[in-house]
Amino acid sequence: MKRIKRIALVVLLTVGMFSVVSTMEVSAQAAQDFTLVNKTGVEINALYVTPHNADAWGEDILGADTLLNGETLDISFSRKERAKLWDLRVEDDDGNFIEWENLNLLEISKVTLFYKNGKATAIVE
Repeated sequence: MKRIKRIALVVLLTVGMFSVVSTMEVSAQAAQDFTLVNKTGVEINALYVTPHNADAWGEDILGADTLLNGETLDISFSRKERAKLWDLRVEDDDGNFIEWENLNLLEISKVTLFYKNGKATAIVE
C-alpha cells in the first residue's frame, strides 16, 4: 500500500511540474504573437512587420526564406514589446508589394492574406 501511495505521489508531482512548465511557456509568449497565412496565390519573398508609428520597415523577417501560397508562419515578439498597432508589408519576387496598416495585434491571433482580381484583402481572427 505504501508503494502505491509513493507511486501516486511521484505521478502527481510529475504532472504538477509539467503544468508549471506549460504555464511558464504560455506566459513567455508576447501578446502580439500571431499566425500569418498566405492565401495570396503567390510566393511571398519578403515580409515586414513594424510598429505603426515607426519611420522605416526594418528587416525582412523571412530572411532568405519565402512563404509559399498556402503556408503559414508563426510570428513571435519579445515579451517586452508593448506596441498595440502594427503595419504589415509583403513583397513578391518582382518587388511588388501590399501593405496593411493599423493591425491591432493585441486582439489578433491570425491574419490570412488574400489577393484576388487585383485586390488585396486580409481576414483577421
